[in-house]
Amino acid sequence: MPEPGPSTRGHIPTTHPTGTEALTGAGAETPTGTGRTPAGAEKPPAGAQAAPAGTAARRVGLLVTLVLGGLTALPPLSMDMYLPALPQVTGSLRSPAATVQLTLTACLAGMALGQLVVGPMSDRWGRRRPLLVGMVVYVLATAACALAPNVALLVSFRLAQGLAGAAGIVIARAVVRDLYDGVEMARFFSTLMLISGVAPVIAPLIGGQILRITDWRGVFHVLTVVGLLLTLVVWRWLHETLPPERRHGGGVGSALRTMRGLLADRVFTGYMLSGGLAFAALFAYISASPFVVQEIYGASPQTFSLLFGLNSIGLVAVGQINGKLLVGRVSLDKALGAGLAVITLAALALLLMTSGVFGRPGLVPIAAGLFVLMSAMGLAMPNTNAQALMRTPHAAGSASALLGTCSFLIGAVASPLVGIAGEHTAVPMAVVQLVCALGALACFLGLCRPWQTARTR
Repeated sequence: MPEPGPSTRGHIPTTHPTGTEALTGAGAETPTGTGRTPAGAEKPPAGAQAAPAGTAARRVGLLVTLVLGGLTALPPLSMDMYLPALPQVTGSLRSPAATVQLTLTACLAGMALGQLVVGPMSDRWGRRRPLLVGMVVYVLATAACALAPNVALLVSFRLAQGLAGAAGIVIARAVVRDLYDGVEMARFFSTLMLISGVAPVIAPLIGGQILRITDWRGVFHVLTVVGLLLTLVVWRWLHETLPPERRHGGGVGSALRTMRGLLADRVFTGYMLSGGLAFAALFAYISASPFVVQEIYGASPQTFSLLFGLNSIGLVAVGQINGKLLVGRVSLDKALGAGLAVITLAALALLLMTSGVFGRPGLVPIAAGLFVLMSAMGLAMPNTNAQALMRTPHAAGSASALLGTCSFLIGAVASPLVGIAGEHTAVPMAVVQLVCALGALACFLGLCRPWQTARTR
């Protein structure tokens, strides 16, 4: 597989920087290699300057890693901090639960469509400018959500919020592809999952506490402040990672041709669909769990927040096991296949429990099934991204856009389906999760054909 071209001015330090060029934005002429030191890194100078330079670079590298983690954490913050307030929004705006769930669907659809625009833009004009524009629009749209007088306008503002927030998702992945390849990229995606995974752990907890002192509009006020702070951090510390000689010219037609070429790659499409369907199973849980846990099982918003945080801890923990222990020892396809198999079994168990096969279950067994399903996402999500992006060093932004768009569009379709039978049954949630899990497994086996890939290596 071809490696990305040499890095030039503007490269940022990554998780393991060894030079001081990131302090000034000047990079080294070092290509990114599979399983090697990331682009932009250079050997520390000999002598007394080595330790101080390495220490300074590590500090800056950690900061930029946190910035990328913050960009990938913004979507779960936008979604999960709002979840405990969903039942309250139905009463405040006098709308049924299925209509209020469209506020989640609109945000997801916006994130999906926005990535199709921002991804090719970032391949043409670089990563930094499209990201900053998207962040500014995100802040304005989030502030508008806090002022929405009815559910129709709230849905519209959430769509705008998703369109703008897409910039952070797609460009963060593209930056990782700019700097890493092979096993190192898979490890870095697991690192991002650790950082961004903190968001779903703390977001519902914060949301529940916000609801103690104010109403659902206060959640959007907090998100506005978070978006503004992250915009300032990106402007100050995130340097350009795509040098001019690696950018793609042309307009919409060129972008469409690039995407068509990516979709013609059967294996890339297999990983894209597998990741998208797995994400849809995850989002079926995200959109249905507030009503399942609070309305069906009578838990308080604070209890729901604690359970949601526990599930997110499981996802983060398994993601770190993947990055620290499995990557480099077990093939990415084997880890991915195991994750999809566990997701399928957990979804099947949830369907059997919610449909009454074992009698009327309490909250504990349902919560246990959801915990297993969520935790297994830590094997599926980073490995689908890494495997797909390893095939596309020439168009990381467009590939990242397709990956994100597929995930969010399928998630947007799954979201309203979980409430199709009303607020008093969890069966639709389990059915959607099982169908999505089986679809992800079928795409992985039928399109990626990991046994053939293993023979050709």
